[in-house]
Amino acid sequence: MAKLFIGNLSWSTTDDSLRAFFEQVGTVESARVVMDKMTGKSRGFGFVEMPNAEEAAKAVSDLNERDLDGRNIRVSEAMPEGERPRRTFDNNRGNGGSNQGGGNWN
Repeated sequence: MAKLFIGNLSWSTTDDSLRAFFEQVGTVESARVVMDKMTGKSRGFGFVEMPNAEEAAKAVSDLNERDLDGRNIRVSEAMPEGERPRRTFDNNRGNGGSNQGGGNWN
């Protein structure tokens, strides 16, 4: 089973349209557009699983930078979860100028 990462998706792309697009080059086991849990809207990327590695390689070479729903999508092999770079967040941003010390309130 080969898992592909699909980036730069149009907000209008659905699971079904993603599946149909990739079925041009081979058998698709699953196609999923990742949705934001809070808004229910697309996050602009998704995943396609193909049972045949050769067809998945063909999808990368033939469909990368092709137009789907008005956007040139990016197709690449998905990294296994443990190999993805971790995202870090700086929780101290935007705190400049805040009064965190004790003040004289008299």
